[in-house]
Parts: sequence; structure tokens; C-alpha cells
Amino acid sequence: MYDIIIIGGGMAGLTAALYAQRSEKKVLIIERETIGGQIANSPRVENYPTIDAISGSELANRLFEQVMSHGADFELENVLSVEKKGEQHFLVTTDYATHEGKSIILATGVKHRTLGLPREEELAGAGVSYCAVCDGPFFKGEEVGVVGGGNSALQYAISLAGYCTRVHVLILGEKFTGDEALVHALQRLDNVVVHRHVRTTALLGEDSLSGVRLATPDGEQELPLKGLFVAIGQVPDNAPFAPLAGLDKAGYFEADESCYTQTPGVYVAGDCRTKRVRQLTTAAADGATAALAAIHYVA
Repeated sequence: MYDIIIIGGGMAGLTAALYAQRSEKKVLIIERETIGGQIANSPRVENYPTIDAISGSELANRLFEQVMSHGADFELENVLSVEKKGEQHFLVTTDYATHEGKSIILATGVKHRTLGLPREEELAGAGVSYCAVCDGPFFKGEEVGVVGGGNSALQYAISLAGYCTRVHVLILGEKFTGDEALVHALQRLDNVVVHRHVRTTALLGEDSLSGVRLATPDGEQELPLKGLFVAIGQVPDNAPFAPLAGLDKAGYFEADESCYTQTPGVYVAGDCRTKRVRQLTTAAADGATAALAAIHYVA
């Protein structure tokens, strides 16, 4: 019987494990793919306090080693369901085993929606990015593109225009779907070019991105770019846990900064919950908050 079972081995989940173990709780971390979550794919992180620069994979490995040095158990399994059997008794069923715990922290994260193009995964971190806040400064003085027409894409484009020579915004239709205030702000920028009714069909370049191929109303067009920021949404995978933690229309856990859910003993942390800002530091903050709540519940 574990005191706390943490589902998800990203920044939020590992931070939660660290706090729980420092309170001498017996902890199990279950991760289905790889430690670190999305940040593990980032080639360079420069916005984490006390660290000037580090690769995302190294940051994830350091935190994982720190957590494991305190004695956490870790299983590489896919969680199929979580059932509440009684007060401080949860049953977690995976594709390999079952585990029992007194409390649960869901730190399942999200995945960025991809373009689904050949070599997209290969070029991620080599010109293709899903976070302008994280990676934008690496393209200072370069020509870049942004795919998407919602708020995130608009915010990315406005931010990138501050230090990139030119920003190409690629949208499928005629109109943006984001807030009018952001649209107006974008339209006032001289170094932003909006391409309407276009679809990205190919990524160009060998070891790094050199441009994109577009399908336009007038035929195919190649656009030279050093960076491409994809902002077409994020995808949570929270459905298996909906009976314990309610979901909003987009599939995110309905929970505020307290990280509490509708079920006593179940807490959520990180990008998987409803929130406005999804960054490394906010994920770590959620992990600490959820762990302290679970510790209090178990005690």
C-alpha cells in the first residue's frame, strides 16, 4: 500500500514525488512513455530559475535521479483505470499490474497537436517547435513561421515579431479564431506577413529546418524559414480518470490552483488541469501544491 501514487513522470509528477518523499511518504510514480514529459524534447531550456541553460532531457534526468535517490518506486506502465475502493484506498490498474494507494496525484500532462507531416518528429528541436515562449529567443534575427489562427498562435507571432526579422503566420481559412484585440495588435506589426487559405504540406531541410512547402489557392509554394512554431492546440488524455476528476469541454481536469478534485484523496497537477499558463515553473508549483494536499489527506 503506497501513501501516494503519482500518475505521470513529467515536471509536475516528479516535483510532487520529491515533496512527498521529503515528508517520508511511500511513493510510486507510474509513467507510460518517458520521464520529463514535453520538456524532455526541448534542446535548450533557459527560463528555469538558477540554471542559465540546460537541455530538457538533462533537466528531466537530474530531477528523476534526485527523486529516485530518495527511494521512490517507478513503473513504466500505462494506467487503464483508477477506482476508489474506500477511504484512503485506491486501486490503480495498468496494462501490467495493479497497485494500491491511499491517495492519487494525476499529473498526466498534455501533448501538443502536431501537423502530422513526415520528419516532423525528427525536426522537433531542430527548427520545429511547439512553444515560442520556450524556444523563440533562439531564433533572434531569423525569419520564422507560425501555424495557427487562435490565441496561442497570435500571441506567439506578436512575441516573435519583437526579435525576429519577419514572422509568417499561416492560417487555413480567411479569418483568425483568436481574440480581436490580439488580431488588431498583430495587424499593427510591420514585420508580420499573414498567409491565408494555406496548408503546410512538407517540412524542408536536412539536419535542421530550412523552410516549408505550402498548398495555396494558386498552387504549391516554398517558404524559406529557420523556425516553425506550431500552435494548433494541445491534447489532454484524461478520459480514463473522468469518474474521479471532472473534465471541462476541452478534456482538461476541472481544478483550480489548489489542485483539488471532486474526489477526496485525488489531486491534479500540471498542464493536464484547467489553467492559463503552462510552463515548467507552473508545473513544478502544481506538483508541490498537489503533494502537500495529498500529504495532508494521508495524515
